[in-house]
Amino acid sequence: MAMTILLGMIGGPQIILIIAVVLLLFGGRKIPELMRGLGSGIKEFKNATKDEEENASKAIDKDAKKED
Repeated sequence: MAMTILLGMIGGPQIILIIAVVLLLFGGRKIPELMRGLGSGIKEFKNATKDEEENASKAIDKDAKKED
C-alpha cells in the first residue's frame, strides 16, 4: 500500500530528477545496455510464467481425467 501512495506522488519534476541521477550514475553509453538487459530479463520472466501456467493447466487436466 505504501508503494501506491509513493507512485501517486511522483510528478514531472521528480521523474526529471530521477532521469538526471541515472544519467549521472551510469552515463549515456551504459543506459542502452542496461535497458537491453532489463528487457531480456522481463522477456525471460514472461516465458517462465507462461511455461508454469501451461504445466499447471496440464496437471489440472490430468487430475480431472483421473477422477473420471
